[in-house]
Amino acid sequence: MFVFFSLCVILTYKYEDFCLNCINQNEKNRCFICSICSNIIIFGGIKIYNEDETLNEIINKNKSIARYGDGEFLLILGEKIGFQEYDPNLARRLLKILNIREKNLLIGINLPYKIKILNSFIEVTKKYYRSLFRKYKYKFSKFLLNKEYYSSRITRFYIDLKSKSNVPKYIKKLEKIWDKKDILIIEGNKSRLGIGNNLFDNSNSIQRIICPSINAFNYYNEIINFIKTNVNKDKLILIALGPTATILAYDLYKIGYQALDIGHIDIEYEWYLRNAKNRIKINNKYVNEAGGYQESSSNMIDKKYYLQIIANITNLYSNKTNNIDIPRI
Repeated sequence: MFVFFSLCVILTYKYEDFCLNCINQNEKNRCFICSICSNIIIFGGIKIYNEDETLNEIINKNKSIARYGDGEFLLILGEKIGFQEYDPNLARRLLKILNIREKNLLIGINLPYKIKILNSFIEVTKKYYRSLFRKYKYKFSKFLLNKEYYSSRITRFYIDLKSKSNVPKYIKKLEKIWDKKDILIIEGNKSRLGIGNNLFDNSNSIQRIICPSINAFNYYNEIINFIKTNVNKDKLILIALGPTATILAYDLYKIGYQALDIGHIDIEYEWYLRNAKNRIKINNKYVNEAGGYQESSSNMIDKKYYLQIIANITNLYSNKTNNIDIPRI
């Protein structure tokens, strides 16, 4: 403990970010660097493989991934988030899956507690995690029972980073995941992954299942039952559906699919294409971190989007009718 304390003092004077009174104050008032030292003590026994290492497992070994961000952690703690109300069954399953270990399944988490990682972020992101760790670090640490996790930041490759120089190379690596593959995208009804950009142009084919953007977990049984009944297991399944995607990726993996929880990937790509400096709205796409949905004045959606849709879960099950003849794909 003395070593960590001494390191804190050295670092804080080095970066001139040291509060001389913080030792005698409550933890919530500690200065930034002292909080980071505390984070190292709490999370230092956990190894989190970085984004490149995580992608290597997916690309080279065809593994699935279920991802956890702060939203999933807050749901486990009984809180609600912007697009998903608290549900005890959802929270229970999130907690259980977090500490499951399977040979071909990666569990991704987002805990950038190390100084080197935090310093790679823009200031607003750094401040966000500073606040998050101060409030929740002890609670978060209690449900991390394993010693190794992978990175859930594989789809957060642009807006948070101070240096964007490696982004084009990273995107090319991401695209290897679906290169020349038949993919099925499971997404919210205003997400529209890949529409208006070329992110998935190197895939062999694209089909979509459209789900509610808000409280998708309310339709969980309908979503997974439709997939099991109508989707062949040679499809690569990409899911952008908030916390529901975390559970769905695991359940689909268990029944033989390669399923990837890839929420935010399309919006990050859109921000990259626009050289965005801040989280901005994207016309005709739902951007939770920029105030939700913004419709363009023309309201024109690429026709290929509608041709790719094989089911709209909300419409299919709004009256709980299952007498629709849909061929196996």
